Formats: sequence, C-alpha cells, structure tokens
Amino acid sequence: MSKDKERKVQNSPEVSEKASRRRFTAEYKARILEEADRCTEPGQIGELLRREGLYSSHLTNWRRQRDAGLAPKQRGRKPKSNKKEQQELERLRRENKRLAERLRQAETIIDVQKKVCEMLGIPPAPTDGESEE
Repeated sequence: MSKDKERKVQNSPEVSEKASRRRFTAEYKARILEEADRCTEPGQIGELLRREGLYSSHLTNWRRQRDAGLAPKQRGRKPKSNKKEQQELERLRRENKRLAERLRQAETIIDVQKKVCEMLGIPPAPTDGESEE
C-alpha cells in the first residue's frame, strides 16, 4: 500500500476512532416529543425519526421520562449519609422503643392494681390531678 492510501484510511471521516454514546438534552427531548405528538398522518412519526436519526424506543423512553418529570438522571456516586447522624437516629429509635415498652408495662400494672382494689373494695389512691374531699 502506498503512503497516500494509508493516510486516506487513517484520516477517513467516515469512521471514528471510538464510538460515543449520544446524549440528548431535556429541551431536545421535549421538542421531539412535541413534534411526535403533533403527527397525525400515517408515516409522519417514521419520517421524524429518520430525519432526526432516532429510534421508536427513544420516544417510548422519553415519554416515560416526561411523565415522571423530564429531569436528567443524576450521575456519579451517591452522596454519603452522615454516619454519626444515622447512629444517633438508630440509638434514639431503640430508646424510644424501649421506653414505649416500659410505658405499656406500667399501664398494664396500673390497670391490674385498679381491678384488685375494686375486687377487695379498697378505694383507689388519689392521683395528682384529683383532690381529696
């Protein structure tokens, strides 16, 4: 092969070195969906897709995204939650559960004491809110 032919093969505008994924902006997606929604005649959507170099699956996915809000996906790592806050929250939940169980137990004991007093005919002791008459 001559040097001229090698240069033509290497610098060919037809073939890119590495294919890259196309990215579409939210405005572009909204515009294309609007055009597709306006298509009423048979073949108009196909014409739109050919003109824009898109697939019908693009429209399907974009409609789904539009219904969920046409915001782009968040890329990259998820933000780390504050570990200390999570530990404190878990500790407080455990304490809340423990105290709720103690309260339930104390209320059960008080109910039993009231029933025993009624059975023995003993008047119940006055509580803080009641005054002796």
